[in-house]
Amino acid sequence: MGVVMIIRPRNIRTGDMIGVIAPGSPTTLNNVNMAKKHLEELGFRVKMGDSCYSQNGYLAGEDKLRAKDINNMFLDDNVKGIICLRGGYGTTRILDLINYQWVKDHPKVFVGYSDITALHIAFNQLCNMVTYHGPMAGVDMLDGMDEFTKKSFLSCIGTKSNINIGNPPGTAMKCMCSGTAKGKLTGGNLSLIVSTLGTPYEIDTKGKILFIEEVGERPYVIDRSLTQLKNAGKLRDAEGIVLGDFKDCIPFEDEVSQSLKEVFYDIIKPFNKPTIYNLKAGHCIPMVTLPLGSDTYMDADKCQLIVDNN
Repeated sequence: MGVVMIIRPRNIRTGDMIGVIAPGSPTTLNNVNMAKKHLEELGFRVKMGDSCYSQNGYLAGEDKLRAKDINNMFLDDNVKGIICLRGGYGTTRILDLINYQWVKDHPKVFVGYSDITALHIAFNQLCNMVTYHGPMAGVDMLDGMDEFTKKSFLSCIGTKSNINIGNPPGTAMKCMCSGTAKGKLTGGNLSLIVSTLGTPYEIDTKGKILFIEEVGERPYVIDRSLTQLKNAGKLRDAEGIVLGDFKDCIPFEDEVSQSLKEVFYDIIKPFNKPTIYNLKAGHCIPMVTLPLGSDTYMDADKCQLIVDNN
């Protein structure tokens, strides 16, 4: 069986056209306009998708419209990169409406996180295309990005080189289990990773480095999701594990609960895979951008994560 080549999209340059889509939840017209403004201030021309201006309850328009936006942005050769407006909910509903051959034939930078995880996994696995777990136009760029987030984002989408992934100054990554590992980087939001199980889009962690982040879930919910990954063999199959930001994942006041760290040590540590935690990637500011689908080397003892972005 031959080696499958990674498809790495062309770098984004100042003056390129960026497409903005809303494959999940909607936002306000003011946020849409501000997102466009700040992308233009970064030096890009901007094409807003129809989904950015649409709403169907908690969705940014009908499923067919949101999927059409994705397909059309990939087909449009004038669009050099695609940034999601926000996450929320809705991407799993449109996975079977996307033309993956079009995506594969017209690879381009694709950026987002949270609910966008389902699209990252699909594009990484079905198209073998690198995507970027990073800031979104209608959330993290609204008031302009802080310098760390901006530098991490622009270096990932704009340069071809090995990237030594590091945290913002004053915030240390930590080692849970020692050792080194190599493999393609995969994952994203824990709830979305779990939602792929048992579907044609199920995450494949075999021989890969699994990255996980989450927001607003109590420790027992994190426990339940990690236990499902464990029972599905996904933690066993991974070469290494990187735990990102778990914003507001705390118990209710006066609730009897394990701490988040205890949950991690109960479920993840027994696998004795090289494991790093407290990487500032996820629902956090400042935020690290990660090239998902890229070959990655990790040294847990040194809390080092080197991603091949060539």
